Amino acid sequence: MHPPMSFQLETTRLMMRPWDESDVDDYRALVGERDQRALSVERGDLMPTVENIRARITTQLAASGQTGLALLPIFRRGEGDFIGYCGLIVGSASVDEPEIAYELLQRAHGCGYATEAARAVLEAAIATGRTRLWSTVRAWNAPSFRVLEKLGFDRDHVSTQDDRGEMVWMTRALP
Repeated sequence: MHPPMSFQLETTRLMMRPWDESDVDDYRALVGERDQRALSVERGDLMPTVENIRARITTQLAASGQTGLALLPIFRRGEGDFIGYCGLIVGSASVDEPEIAYELLQRAHGCGYATEAARAVLEAAIATGRTRLWSTVRAWNAPSFRVLEKLGFDRDHVSTQDDRGEMVWMTRALP
């Protein structure tokens, strides 16, 4: 059994903390932006409802209480604005060897924020005594591969879980 990861993380440029009711509109915009980019799959109404996002936040907070892992919203320290999320989840992995996950608003791409936030989460995982992390990335997602490679992740295997294409499993041993 591992102690919970820190739910308050700071870097030079970023601050991460648990989800709050005030994050609903920002999180909704991020999910809506993602779905707009994925128009190749017909989904009907792409923008999630406020109630849907509140339910997602409630589910994530409950999971954090059970697992000691969390997806944390990311804010730029200087501007105070929401730019995405980063954290550890069970996902396709396990509580002992969780997945690192991150997603940023498009306006925050290309600035090193994903790498900076993921590095802070990696350090939080090390502090819990975990020995390995995973990440699953769609084969087309070159920016995520660059982030993971900077953090020392290596390709483990590829699977096809659904009709959205290949999933690449990346892993990193922790000290």
